[in-house]
Amino acid sequence: MPLSPRMPELAAFEVLLAIARTGSIGAAGRELGLTQQAVSARLASIESQTGVRLVQRSPRGSQLTAAGAVVAEWADQLLDVAGRVDAGLASMRTESRDRVTVAASLTIAEQLMPRWLVSLQADAARRGVNAPEVILTAANSDQVIAGVQEGSADLGFIESPGVPTGLHSRVIAHDELVAVVPPDHKWARRSAPVSPVELSETPLVSRETGSGTRDALSSALRSTLGQSSRQADPAIELSSATAMRAAVLAGAGPAVMSRLAVEDDLTLGRLREVPVAGLDLHRELRAIWSGGRTPPAGAVRELLSHIASAR
Repeated sequence: MPLSPRMPELAAFEVLLAIARTGSIGAAGRELGLTQQAVSARLASIESQTGVRLVQRSPRGSQLTAAGAVVAEWADQLLDVAGRVDAGLASMRTESRDRVTVAASLTIAEQLMPRWLVSLQADAARRGVNAPEVILTAANSDQVIAGVQEGSADLGFIESPGVPTGLHSRVIAHDELVAVVPPDHKWARRSAPVSPVELSETPLVSRETGSGTRDALSSALRSTLGQSSRQADPAIELSSATAMRAAVLAGAGPAVMSRLAVEDDLTLGRLREVPVAGLDLHRELRAIWSGGRTPPAGAVRELLSHIASAR
């Protein structure tokens, strides 16, 4: 049930308790840092609002009426609870300033978050302040979205295309998917690029359902070949980029992976990039959060601001 308009504010109860403790409107004013006239005005307002006579004034001072004594007892309990709530909220605000729980898709968690967190610590040290504590969990994009929606993560980072329903987002980086094979694969020797149709018909080493990398490839193929197009079943499904690289090197088949995850392999020649004609494999990497359009104040906003400056 909603409170009635006759329910005073907490500050009004503080005035009543000060009068009860001091036995004087003037003394209550001194205790609260108010003038005697201000206390008298507030008391009159409380009695008018509640419709109950709470204080009996006399030349010898001010005493609570019988009803005022009962209300004062209730007020003491109410202010005690309010004080505990206020302290708890203060603790939560401090924690939100000092700590952030992050869920990040695997490519971002493995390839980008380490450098962001190291530079965040270094920047804080240069400024002589403590960096926010970041509690990081790596998962696929669907799991990250669910964590932010359910409240188990303050902030999420995803690779999947689009903005999840009910959440706000910000682009924090860009990436490109590349088709890769081992050096002895037949695609490594061909002169012509692979077509989107050929890629879609080839069993690939793939991430599991719910992965942003897998969703981004499927979205790109549907945009090029039509929404009704179908991909071949994966040659094998794996839960990390490290496992995918190992499977490709072992000959399980081609894979389409984040350039961030295979950059060193391409530079050293362990894997070869295979051009894909007519398929846009660029993608946006996003931070996501619940609540307002602006990221929550405190550690979340500080981390996102640092990432933006680090770019």
